[in-house]
Amino acid sequence: MPDAVTTSAEVTTPGRRPNGASIVDPVNRIEGHLRLDMEVTDGFVTKTWVSAGLFRGMELVLEKRKSADAAIIAQRICGVCPVSHAHASCIAAEKSYGANDTFYKSLPNAGRILRNIIEGAQFLHSHILWFYNLAALDYVNPLNALNADVTETVNLADAAGTSQADFGALKKRLAGFAQNGQLSIFAGNWFDAKNHDGESAYKLPAELDLIGTAHYLEALEMQAVSSEISGIIGGKMPHIMSSLPGGTTFVPTELNLDDILFRAKALQSWVANTMIPDTLAIAGAYLAAEGEQSDFFYGGNAGNYIAWGVFESPNFVPKDRYLPGGVWSYNESKYKQVQDWDETLITETTVNSFYDKNIDDGTPRNPRDGITAPLYKDEYALADIRDHPKDGAPYTWDKSARYDGLPFEAGALSRLLVAYNRNVPEIVQGINGVLDTLGVPGQVGVLNSTLGRTGARNVETLYVANKMVEWTMELIEAIKGGDSTTFITSNEHTGEGAGMWEAPRGALYHYMKITNDVIDKYQIIIPTTWNISPRDQNGVQGSSPPPGTSPRATRMACRVPLRPLLWVFPWKTLTSPSTHCAPCTALTPVWPAPCTSLNQRPAKSSLR
Repeated sequence: MPDAVTTSAEVTTPGRRPNGASIVDPVNRIEGHLRLDMEVTDGFVTKTWVSAGLFRGMELVLEKRKSADAAIIAQRICGVCPVSHAHASCIAAEKSYGANDTFYKSLPNAGRILRNIIEGAQFLHSHILWFYNLAALDYVNPLNALNADVTETVNLADAAGTSQADFGALKKRLAGFAQNGQLSIFAGNWFDAKNHDGESAYKLPAELDLIGTAHYLEALEMQAVSSEISGIIGGKMPHIMSSLPGGTTFVPTELNLDDILFRAKALQSWVANTMIPDTLAIAGAYLAAEGEQSDFFYGGNAGNYIAWGVFESPNFVPKDRYLPGGVWSYNESKYKQVQDWDETLITETTVNSFYDKNIDDGTPRNPRDGITAPLYKDEYALADIRDHPKDGAPYTWDKSARYDGLPFEAGALSRLLVAYNRNVPEIVQGINGVLDTLGVPGQVGVLNSTLGRTGARNVETLYVANKMVEWTMELIEAIKGGDSTTFITSNEHTGEGAGMWEAPRGALYHYMKITNDVIDKYQIIIPTTWNISPRDQNGVQGSSPPPGTSPRATRMACRVPLRPLLWVFPWKTLTSPSTHCAPCTALTPVWPAPCTSLNQRPAKSSLR
């Protein structure tokens, strides 16, 4: 079902812009309940409130339980990223089992690699799910695919360097859905959406819509391949059973390793040959059609990025993880050079949240000192669903997370910008290829946008897909050499520790304090805590744009010229045949006379 939109904004004719309140409730592409309130002035959002509407209280659920139980129970926070919660909880427990992280850093090598592989499988599942099955229908219109010419679709797929499918059969299938009025999994969307100028909000030619729809369906299958790897190692997916404090209880057989390697290579190939070219084609089409007014350039914020790091390295140092930890900003001078994170600089405040002010008065607290004391009062309720939250009144269950007093963004873009500034070779080459193609070499600020986040997540997808194959081969060689231990135990079960890790959606923090293996206290900061953070004690919104700027101003300062769009990755160079002009000309600079729009096409084209 689509997001429910309630609006009191003035409904205007094309060319005019609305004013008033616009509310999306619920936002339904997440785990939990979310409400987005917007005040609109002349068509632009001028004030927002993001409200998390569900209290789950997992911190309270975990108190008085065994430390190993937390790795199993905490996964229920999310059905998409349970592995990350398991591993963050494991790390918290492992750091609680001995002074100076000695137990954590003594985990067996094979166990480390297996946890990386199952984490990577979850990342691939999540990223494929996000790009295709959650986000793609905002850009791809399956109904417009009915207008596609199948022959030209095949040609376009070749030109874009993306994979082929049985486009003719799919077109017939879509026609059957449309004729009987049953759109199946495509029902409940907004394919008739219009921009303010009255034109369709969808900009892809019919042939690219048909390609995108075909790969949307393929993505459902590739998600399953990712989850099969998780199921092999974890016993089931979601909510795996094998990752516990001390490593993993999974002991792979030769057949298991063969099954994992086969699937990892299949994912690697599909991401490189389908997902990446699709990203280029869709981005190129919208940039060519909309120019600097493209919605892809919205989404700028304060420009502060945080990542705890993910995929453990042999030395168990966060800054050396395969996607390293760090703090970086292009706006805050203190963090313009990437810094190691410092757990003591993390705070949360409940000043605008539904918590008991008699127990927690809203004073910013480090999560080790955090308090979970929920309290919702009837007076917080809105008199009308179209009303905005009252000034000064709590309006969310989310806490305001801050690092060094500043709002930060968590997620794939944060991880890649930290990795870029940590000089991870593949990430540096990938991001430089993007920036060079956009004509803004070295100006990473242009990535502070919807375009940047979409690109970053998909660059990361290919990076992880490649690492999955490498880690599997590393594991095979380790076992051949006799390094097959996957799990160790500890005799020390009193202490405290924080598992600072990453879920696909960003920085993940689990803290536990235990006495004789019983949890006395548990605190969690999930990525969404950072990304939808409410106003803090100073009235600062989470991840808000720099003072005096708009979400677009951050991007527009870079003045991106619209060059032919080509992403060149160190592991895959995309090119096109230099024959006649084709709709994908805007994706490649190798043509003698590059097109500036997908509307330029051969005379006999039926593209729309």
